[in-house]
Amino acid sequence: MGLDDRTVPNLAADSPILESLAGESKEFLKKLLDLHVELRGYFKARHARNLPLTEEVTNRWERARFLGFGEGASIYDSALVFGDVKVGAGTWIGPNCILDGSGGLHIGSTCSVASGCHIYSHDTVEWALSGGKSPYQRRPTTIGNACYLGPHSIITAGAAIGDHCLVGALSLVKGDVPAHAIVVGIPAKVVGRVHIGPNAEIHLLYDKPKNREAA
Repeated sequence: MGLDDRTVPNLAADSPILESLAGESKEFLKKLLDLHVELRGYFKARHARNLPLTEEVTNRWERARFLGFGEGASIYDSALVFGDVKVGAGTWIGPNCILDGSGGLHIGSTCSVASGCHIYSHDTVEWALSGGKSPYQRRPTTIGNACYLGPHSIITAGAAIGDHCLVGALSLVKGDVPAHAIVVGIPAKVVGRVHIGPNAEIHLLYDKPKNREAA
């Protein structure tokens, strides 16, 4: 598929970047845009999705293998990974996540870490408030097996989330979360539990408001 004004009007004919380039740089960018046009057509037709160029040309499972994650794990190219991060088999790390392993981070198997989650094992609160006199605080953070972390949830340094937990979207998790807990809010509070039936059927059992406890 060729690059022309009809296929990529904004990226080619009207691109100030392209116009400012010359020689090999211009030809390289044209080829890159050609590739993007071809790949976005493929992904739309085959998978009904539209992705940035970096996601089109990278392999989520290969990146997970490169990072030493467990078998079958995957991680989007837009996710950031720092320090000592261990991830179990089959876990899915969505786009635009931050995995901070500077204090040690372990995520179990078959977890779903939704888009925009931030999982930290350090913070700079005391360093900033002291004008740089106090050191960074680093504490290991753990996520158990078979957990779901909702979009844009934040897990703070030192948190320990048990197996089979559900963290609601936009939640801020601090401290320990018991296994099979449902937690939501800022800060996150236990609002129910996850019950797994004999045939792996999932039941989300929510507490009455008076029985809810802080996580």
